[in-house]
Amino acid sequence: MKRFFAVAFAATLCAGITTAQELKPLNSDSEPDRMDWSALEAKLGAMPKLPDGLKVGGVSKTLTNEYWRSLGEGYQKLADKLGVTVAYQAAQSEGDQLGQLTIAEGMVTQGYNVLLVSPQTDANLQPVIEQAKAANVPVVNVNDAVIPQAEHYVGNVQRDNGVRVAKWFVDNRANGGKVAIIEGQAGVYAAVQRTDGFKSTIEDGGKFTVVASVPGNWDRQTSYDAATNILQQHPDLVGFYCNNDGMALGVVEAVKAAGLQDKVVVFGTDGISDAYKSIAAGELTGTVDSFPVLTGEVAMEVALRLVAGQKLPRVVATPQALITKDNINDFQGEGVDVRSVLMKAAGN
Repeated sequence: MKRFFAVAFAATLCAGITTAQELKPLNSDSEPDRMDWSALEAKLGAMPKLPDGLKVGGVSKTLTNEYWRSLGEGYQKLADKLGVTVAYQAAQSEGDQLGQLTIAEGMVTQGYNVLLVSPQTDANLQPVIEQAKAANVPVVNVNDAVIPQAEHYVGNVQRDNGVRVAKWFVDNRANGGKVAIIEGQAGVYAAVQRTDGFKSTIEDGGKFTVVASVPGNWDRQTSYDAATNILQQHPDLVGFYCNNDGMALGVVEAVKAAGLQDKVVVFGTDGISDAYKSIAAGELTGTVDSFPVLTGEVAMEVALRLVAGQKLPRVVATPQALITKDNINDFQGEGVDVRSVLMKAAGN
């Protein structure tokens, strides 16, 4: 039975790719047809009138990861404000590619007017693009894997996540040293870009050496085990960069277990609440926050503008910021309006 589903999935995927050759494969980091999130209203005006009975479908990787739950909160927040119905569903785990595909295809057949999808890999939701196109249903690819034939993408510059962390090392560890990377799922666009951004930037000056770069598969325990092995082999390591916060928190525990918390810094990516708590407690050194609730709001706005008939660029870039103990209070706490803070940073 498993083999049957695998063959069926592969056949569907190949068919989708074959019939979608007219659109140039998307690289969301470098696509020239793009707009910054902060310019949406300035360039497109207020939200246009929406059709009655509009139904939006959101398809996530998994709801076990806080980042994806927060993204859904952003969808719901704007949907409630505008009186739009939204359903947010996810696969059972980040490895359930076929399950996620089944959910997305079901939403097309059930008559949802637009889909917001966050694919588990760059390939597993490709067939939905063609199915939705045939049904005249717009699809917005929302962080972080990238469907090559996606017509619309909302998310941050993935490579910049790694670049920002690498620049922190260059600025704060003048003597250089050995560093390690805990990657996300192998082959996924976001993991590849984040890793490359960090590695190429930190090695550029010749003072740092990346002694290990291994997949943590977005999993905390896997990352704890990987970091434990790396620290045993390189007890003089000066730091880790992890492709997401869940993995980074696992690495923090490994560093603590090795008694190296005063020597080894750890950075994550995403900006989940547990990462903020760990930074405030002096354990996690930092995270690149990509503001998932705000990203969800922006993605929902893009989806609704598309349904209303507006033309948007292929990529709408969302914000990110490196959070450490030095600036954590700028982005959280009583009276802090993150949207206003980020609009100001964007020059609006």
